[in-house]
Amino acid sequence: MKSGSLGRKFTAEFKASVVQRMEAGESVSALSREVQVRRQILNRWRDAYRKEGLAGLARGRGRPRGPLRPKPPVLPPAGEERIRALERKVGQQALVIDFLQRACKRVKALRPTSKGPGVTASMERSKP
Repeated sequence: MKSGSLGRKFTAEFKASVVQRMEAGESVSALSREVQVRRQILNRWRDAYRKEGLAGLARGRGRPRGPLRPKPPVLPPAGEERIRALERKVGQQALVIDFLQRACKRVKALRPTSKGPGVTASMERSKP
């Protein structure tokens, strides 16, 4: 059924009458054709009725209204520039950290291994 229930609103009483017919054993497909409402919607109404009774059918369509989310504050241009400067600084620090981590790995790789248990491995003295 292409036209379906797109854009139509149904009263809780109408939904209840259709659900009661479904509960009485009438074919969902036949009811869908008769009332011109998609089967998926009829099944949704039945599930809401079984879960919440008539209150489940009285609910409106779409997402339930909740508290409005506050909009993020609009920063003055000076605040935006401060954020950009801090982001640049974080990027520079990340580069330094990466460089130091690679340098530490190289030093560890060059460090001689111990010759045996209890023996301290040491690096050669640098030439004066």
